[in-house]
Amino acid sequence: MKPRVGFFDFTGCEGCQLTILNLAEKLLDVLDLVEVVEFREVQSHCKEELDIAFVEGSICRPDEEKRLRLIRTRSKKLITLGACADLAGINIAHEEADGAELAMAVYNSDSEHLQGGQARPVSAIVPIDGRIPGCPVDGQEFLSILHALLLDRPTNLPAFSLCVECKLAELPCTFEQGIVCLGPVVRAGCNALCIEGGDRCRGCRGLVDNPRESSYQRVLETFNRSVDDILEEYRTYNLRIDEE
Repeated sequence: MKPRVGFFDFTGCEGCQLTILNLAEKLLDVLDLVEVVEFREVQSHCKEELDIAFVEGSICRPDEEKRLRLIRTRSKKLITLGACADLAGINIAHEEADGAELAMAVYNSDSEHLQGGQARPVSAIVPIDGRIPGCPVDGQEFLSILHALLLDRPTNLPAFSLCVECKLAELPCTFEQGIVCLGPVVRAGCNALCIEGGDRCRGCRGLVDNPRESSYQRVLETFNRSVDDILEEYRTYNLRIDEE
């Protein structure tokens, strides 16, 4: 009997699930190994017990919290999928604005159902068994972690910072261009995709374990940047200061 897998979405854009669907032929290979019993993007909901549940999106409303708890009770393993589920992500930004004004500006409506509560990561509500970071997730990393789960092996993430990938790819340092970058403290694993595309690292993969604060401090001093500059960048994906 194949392991039963489900995909669930909460407050978010569902871009991580679309990334998985875009794996195309590689996804078909996965279907030889598992039975996808719930995936709203491609099929209707059912209520089977699950071996693995992948959860996308942050938790913003009481009904979402209730639904998440039910999914947890049905699932042997629960894995967060993407920055919103992992960190609460950019959904946290609405808390700095007036809810009614924001709903009117975006939707031209002040209806109460458009005003969610505080955005929280999945781990703030229920225990998790693993995480796949990113905005969106990396398709190859998803496949790698899924295979590890099926083999009951640890779902290890890169333990080094994004700067390592930048140097290996011989990409120019964004600090040298006068741009604040979170690369020295953010987890690698995306192959520095944003920086290769001319942007900076905004932190969607979360902080690396035990960031080397002294090294980052030297970078800031070298390029005349302050800690406040960095903390402002932390807010984009709700990087938690207590993880420093």
